[in-house]
Amino acid sequence: MILVTGGAGFIGTNLAAHLARTGRRVRIYDDLSRPGVDRNLAWLQRTFGDKIDARIADIRDRAKLRDAATGVEAVFHLAAQVAVTPSLADPEHDFDVNARGTLEVLEAVRVQKAPPPFVFVSTNEVYGAMADLPLHATATRWLPVDDVLAGRGIAETRPLEPRTPYACSKACADQYVLAYARSFGIPATVLRTSCVYGPHQVGSEDQGLVAQFLMRAIETPRGAASDGRPIAIHGDGKQTRDLLFVDDLVDAFVRAWSRVGALAGHAFNLGGGPANALGLTELLGLIESLCGRAPELRHGPWRSGDQKYYVSDATAFAEATGWSARVAPRAGIEALYGWLVDPRSGVAAPSGKAGAFDHGRRG
Repeated sequence: MILVTGGAGFIGTNLAAHLARTGRRVRIYDDLSRPGVDRNLAWLQRTFGDKIDARIADIRDRAKLRDAATGVEAVFHLAAQVAVTPSLADPEHDFDVNARGTLEVLEAVRVQKAPPPFVFVSTNEVYGAMADLPLHATATRWLPVDDVLAGRGIAETRPLEPRTPYACSKACADQYVLAYARSFGIPATVLRTSCVYGPHQVGSEDQGLVAQFLMRAIETPRGAASDGRPIAIHGDGKQTRDLLFVDDLVDAFVRAWSRVGALAGHAFNLGGGPANALGLTELLGLIESLCGRAPELRHGPWRSGDQKYYVSDATAFAEATGWSARVAPRAGIEALYGWLVDPRSGVAAPSGKAGAFDHGRRG
């Protein structure tokens, strides 16, 4: 049995499905508080039957969490408050879920006689706005002035400098995972992801933007007039991100689990990398070519902590595990588009060498 906290979420659903397809039993631990995740759980149960063991509970519920974690082969900790805007509205809740919740999961692992491997999903937001990074603007994106950095992306040697409550709570959790690995010998590692997208994702303007852009484009038929609901874009629209298709992330999870002894106590940046980086306007162009139109936009000012440029240097993880991003943006976006149009259809894994993009926030 493998425990996936937040297992009914977008990433958790894809991970659970992969594990179940390979014959594993998966324990989904989720409070179903995010809109749409109940449908993800129903799909998992309908598709994989008794390979899915659902526990509907909060990660801050110590007794239920420890019961769920007892005797499992591995723990993938994905449960979180996942966006910046809610953290600004209620920073105490954000801290309680992301920081204290992670500590509860770590303790549920630590108290076991043989602590199972532990993989935690962190975020590039822990690096903050990186305002000291010299950048220049092209017609469609921001890029580092330094050619070496532009060719590699941001490495784990970058100091943590969280600028929002969300980034702080994730950085706190991130560091606790590493501390528990070093202090207590828990086989735990951290993956700091950038923009992840794919089927089972229902995005918002603050998180899951690729899905949100696609949803808005699909809602407005080809050639139709605007419905008066533009998507807010903060900044100039040239924000640069690497896009990581969820199947590639799931592959990284499995590799991290299988090599956790060597990875324990270390954090790794994970994304499509410079070869897969695009600016927001380039993303919109790709969506327009697929849907026949792009969503209407409304521009607003930059927000505190926004990154003009973030692209992951995944070299360290690749060298340690043999991993690489394999799904190209067009193939990945077409897969997400197909799922959004008909979630019942099932989605075949796309193929092709990677590419990517996003907005100002992760996911």
